[in-house]
Amino acid sequence: METILWPTDLSKGSLMAAKQVVSLAEKYQARIVVVYVAVDLCSYFPAYGNFPSQDMIGEFQGWEMEEARKKLETVCQEELRGCPNIKVRLVRGQAAQEILRAAENEGASLVVMTSRGHGLGQARDKATGLGSVARQVLEGSRVPVQIIYPEEG
Repeated sequence: METILWPTDLSKGSLMAAKQVVSLAEKYQARIVVVYVAVDLCSYFPAYGNFPSQDMIGEFQGWEMEEARKKLETVCQEELRGCPNIKVRLVRGQAAQEILRAAENEGASLVVMTSRGHGLGQARDKATGLGSVARQVLEGSRVPVQIIYPEEG
């Protein structure tokens, strides 16, 4: 196992995978690629006409990416114990598609993610407990996907 891909939306639920990611990375001396996917807001607003403007959306998305970068730096220092071989990817788009793309582009050997991120406590598949993103990644991945089920609380 050379590369572990850890997608996180920085929610409390998704951060619960950090311990497993660190454990596997240490055991296999693997590289960690952390992926944060920002929603492409431009795809949601055409129905509303010209408000908010493309400039407003762009400004907000720039702010979101900067805040995500700062939070990921803290997460890498605290949760990943400053593991020396970490790469952080900030992308924009549809979460499952971007996670699958990152797994392929980074040559991931394994994807480790929680069953739900921001959706913790919301609707999920009753049979599997998976949220929509986890289900899509599990169904579309060419490499093994390890699902961590966080406790609700």
